[in-house]
Amino acid sequence: MGYDQHGLLHSETIMSPSEFGELNAFLTVAQERSFRRAAVRLKMSPSALSRTIRSLEERLGVRLLNRTTRSVAPTQAGQMLREQVQPLVTGIGDAVRQVGSYQERPRGTVRVNLSRVAATVAIMPRIAAYLSLHPDVRVDLVIDNELNDVIAKGFDAGIRIGDRVDRDMVAVRLTPDFRMAVVGAPGYFAEHPPPATPRDLAGHRALTYRWEATGALFPWTFHGPDEPIAVEVKDVLTVNDTDLLLSAALDGVGLALLSEAVVEPHLTAGTLVRALAEWCGPVSGFHLYYPSRTYMPLTLRSFIDFMKLKSSR
Repeated sequence: MGYDQHGLLHSETIMSPSEFGELNAFLTVAQERSFRRAAVRLKMSPSALSRTIRSLEERLGVRLLNRTTRSVAPTQAGQMLREQVQPLVTGIGDAVRQVGSYQERPRGTVRVNLSRVAATVAIMPRIAAYLSLHPDVRVDLVIDNELNDVIAKGFDAGIRIGDRVDRDMVAVRLTPDFRMAVVGAPGYFAEHPPPATPRDLAGHRALTYRWEATGALFPWTFHGPDEPIAVEVKDVLTVNDTDLLLSAALDGVGLALLSEAVVEPHLTAGTLVRALAEWCGPVSGFHLYYPSRTYMPLTLRSFIDFMKLKSSR
């Protein structure tokens, strides 16, 4: 910490913990006008407090307090220092208390990075109940299908299917395993006989998903009797948004490979028809992941615990 020729703090200097302690001790003595009362407030002995003040005065090269056996009062330099430092120390104390209050009850913002399907399946059905329980919390959901490094981008957590969670992350399951579904509109199947095996997809119009960052297509992989079967489909439309895939399938453009949970309402309503159901095996469910359990913000903990609790019911 640096001081100018008048013994006053430079605004651009950084205060070490010991220097902050010395200044806080000085301000307490100046306010109490007594080493004994100040020592009680600071939970230290009067002799230790006296040594702390002496160390500060030696560092500054100026007397800050006039002491007699009956009274203690700031010198002119001490009063100048007190007027400058008191608002700063008060501000630091207020900031520390405000940060601590985040651990008293959930408050503030939880930022979560997740795919559109994860938001639809794992979070949106539960979000109203969570926010009703925690009125001081905001949830910031950012749709990102590119599997980016969410922690490096400033998010509190991410949601991905289980086999895409980094090994050094803590993962919490949010949904059971699910299956993918090959679906098309009734009008499409009126013109194109449903495929009986994955190989039959070669004669169909496919709607495919492409990851923007890598340019890779989402693989059409099926469970065969002996080993997985990967099929190269002939796509007529490629998008990077699952809502567009669903919309195109509903419009009869072609066949789409989507999560069961996304297409289930349309299968029930009859606006989509499923094919190759017996060839579609389980896919790892959605997991919420985060970097560490140590000193976890209470707000994030409340979000994780609520989503975990709901997923187990």
